[in-house]
Amino acid sequence: MKRSLILAALLACTTAMAESPVAIAIHGGAGTILPENMTAEREKAIRSALEQSIRAGHEVLEAGGPSLEAVATALRVLEDAPEFNAGRGAVLTNTGTVEMDASIMDGRTLNAGAVASVKRIRHPIDAAKRVLHDSPHVMLMGEGAMSFAEEHGLEFKDEDWFITDFRREQLESIQADEQAATQLSEDWYSTVGAVALDADGNLAAATSTGGMANKRWGRVGDSPIIGAGTYADNRSCAVSATGHGEFFIRHVVAYSICSLMRHGGATLHEAADSIINGTLKELGADGGVIAIDAEGHIAMPFNTAGMYRATIDTEGQLQIAIYRDE
Repeated sequence: MKRSLILAALLACTTAMAESPVAIAIHGGAGTILPENMTAEREKAIRSALEQSIRAGHEVLEAGGPSLEAVATALRVLEDAPEFNAGRGAVLTNTGTVEMDASIMDGRTLNAGAVASVKRIRHPIDAAKRVLHDSPHVMLMGEGAMSFAEEHGLEFKDEDWFITDFRREQLESIQADEQAATQLSEDWYSTVGAVALDADGNLAAATSTGGMANKRWGRVGDSPIIGAGTYADNRSCAVSATGHGEFFIRHVVAYSICSLMRHGGATLHEAADSIINGTLKELGADGGVIAIDAEGHIAMPFNTAGMYRATIDTEGQLQIAIYRDE
């Protein structure tokens, strides 16, 4: 009898695990992403990095790990990939330096951590995660955030490590055009992000960025702001945003999507689409989001020509896309 009870318990546990699907989505930024502007070599590198990132995050989930670690793991890959505007390969400020932002949020507890205007931290997402776990504050910035990261043993690199030839040439091109240098363009900002659902039914979201090319005066966008560029709540969804940060801040985009689900009765797709292709598009604001709900449904609306993105859904199916018609 005792052995039968043990076997029944093991079977129940196995069945429960089988009925607890996991899923993850990532993005690498939205903007004027067109096939005619992409070399075959660069597109191959981008798709490879997206696949490496999402598989790394999914492996955490498949092993029974928490969604919080899965999104951080996925973003570490993208922060090291020079093709994206985060970590190595981040865009440059108007003085030719790199200033990075990142945030992460736990949908189970609503705990969050963020860093803004940091330099030389190899993985800003790890700094944000440390703030979540080891700081009484939600956001740290500048020198204070860097001191905190040093105290917790995070890896630093020389500033030149972050700067690529592509970003130097980009900044030179922007500054050579006096009018363009004083305006905003969807060509010059993007970010990376991840959202995930783990086997325990917990959601998480994370976002990391170098911000906007040619930015001045310590500008900080939506990426490190909880509710604007990142939000996660098990009662609704997890969201990571990319686009014109000033609009995403004003309209609290990530939280608004979750709120439409929780309080307005909208589905994930309805909520995400109404904000990206409704509210923001009407204002002339460019960008997109990735979002996931407690059942593992994934939405990835964007109102630009393209958005770097990838998913592994609850069935374990991998999809990678760059352009609108994929």
